[in-house]
Amino acid sequence: MIDLEAAYRQYGPMVLRRCRRLLRDEAAAVDAMHDVFVELLRRKESLSDEAVAALCLRVATNVCLNRLRTRRRHPEDRDEALLLQIAAAMPDGEARSTARQVLGRLFGAEPESTFTIAVLCYVDRMTLEETAAEVGLSVSGVRKRLRKLRARLGVAAEPEGAHA
Repeated sequence: MIDLEAAYRQYGPMVLRRCRRLLRDEAAAVDAMHDVFVELLRRKESLSDEAVAALCLRVATNVCLNRLRTRRRHPEDRDEALLLQIAAAMPDGEARSTARQVLGRLFGAEPESTFTIAVLCYVDRMTLEETAAEVGLSVSGVRKRLRKLRARLGVAAEPEGAHA
């Protein structure tokens, strides 16, 4: 059984970094980090104390991806003045907007699980086996999705650790 208090002290900063990286919003990242440990607390009895760091990162990734999906499905009403203020403060707002449009076009025609697979392999550096277990596909299914995505993007390189 996991000692959650010790896990929070030891892995909390790592989980927060993961949440910041995926959500790109400090307040949302802190909330997501707390949700990770709440989720671990809910399942405390069934969790082993082996590979706690990997478990924390996996749960953090899932929590953040779920939040991103919810955000995309149910965008909040935004204050236009606040958006203009934020846009003016961003040094390279046009480049970010262009990047967001490009990513939307790249992943727009792909199943949502392909985006998840790409994050797990390329951002989280998970192996194909770990990614397959996370998304509920076979290793060959994950490999096929990544191959299709790389072909569509014109990228030839395998993610690190994905050669397994």
